[in-house]
Amino acid sequence: MSLDPHFILFLLLRMAIAAAFVVSASIITERAGPVIGALVATLPVSAGPSYVFLAIDHDAAFIAQGALASLPVNAATIVLALTYVVLAQRHGLLVSCGSAVAVWIVLASIIRQFDWSLAAGLAANLIAFGICIPLLAGYRHVKMPLVTRRWYDIPMRAALVATLVAIVVSTSSWVGPRISGIIALYPVVFSSIMVILHPRIGGPPTAAVLANSAWGLLGFGMAIAVLHVAVVWFGSAVGLCLALGTCVVWNLTLWGIGRRAVRKARPIP
Repeated sequence: MSLDPHFILFLLLRMAIAAAFVVSASIITERAGPVIGALVATLPVSAGPSYVFLAIDHDAAFIAQGALASLPVNAATIVLALTYVVLAQRHGLLVSCGSAVAVWIVLASIIRQFDWSLAAGLAANLIAFGICIPLLAGYRHVKMPLVTRRWYDIPMRAALVATLVAIVVSTSSWVGPRISGIIALYPVVFSSIMVILHPRIGGPPTAAVLANSAWGLLGFGMAIAVLHVAVVWFGSAVGLCLALGTCVVWNLTLWGIGRRAVRKARPIP
C-alpha cells in the first residue's frame, strides 16, 4: 500500500462516500419497518462502493474474478442471517451476533480454498437459499417498535463501512481478486443492524429485518452473477451498472408483489 498523500486523500474520500451510502440505507431501514428495511438492506450499499473503487484501480478481469469469489460468499451471508434469526429469539446480542459472524467467517474461509466457477457459485446459492428461505419464513412478521437513535449510531456505522472499504482498496493489489471479492461481501449492513437494533428493540424484531431480507439477498446473488458475466463482455462500468440495475429491479418487484398481497388480504368493505 502506497503512503503517497494523494493516495491517502483519495482513500479517505472513498471511505467517506461508502460510509454515506451505508448510513443513509440503515436510517431508512430503521424508519421503514422490517419489510422495506430488508429491501434497502439488500441493495449493494456496502459491496457496491467497494466494487466501484476496485474497478477504478483494476481491470475488468480482476472484477470478474472477484465476483466469482463473491458469489458463494452471498450464500454464506444467508446462513449468517439464519443463524442470527434463530438465536436472537432467545439469546442476547453477544451470543446471537457473535455466533452468526463466526459462522460467516468459517464459511468464507472454506470458500477461499476453492476456485469457483459461475455454475458452482450459482448452485451454492440455490442450495443455501432453498434451505434458508423456508426456515426464515416463520420469523418475518414482527411489529417494529419505535427506534430512538443514539449519538454513536451514525459514527459507528460510518466507521464499519469505511474500514471495510479501506481494507478492500488498500490490500486488493496484494491479496488478489479472490480475497478482495470475499472481503467486499462482508455483511456490513447486516452487522450494523444487529449491533444497533438488538440491544434497543430486542432480538425478534431485529431478526425480522434479516428474515425479510432473504428474497432480496437472493436477488443480490443474481446481481453478482450478472456482474461477472457483464464485465467480461462490456467492461467494468457497464457491468457495475447492470448489476445495480438487477438489484433495484428485483427489489422493486418484491415490493410490488408485497403490496399486491397486502391489498388482496384486506377485507372488502
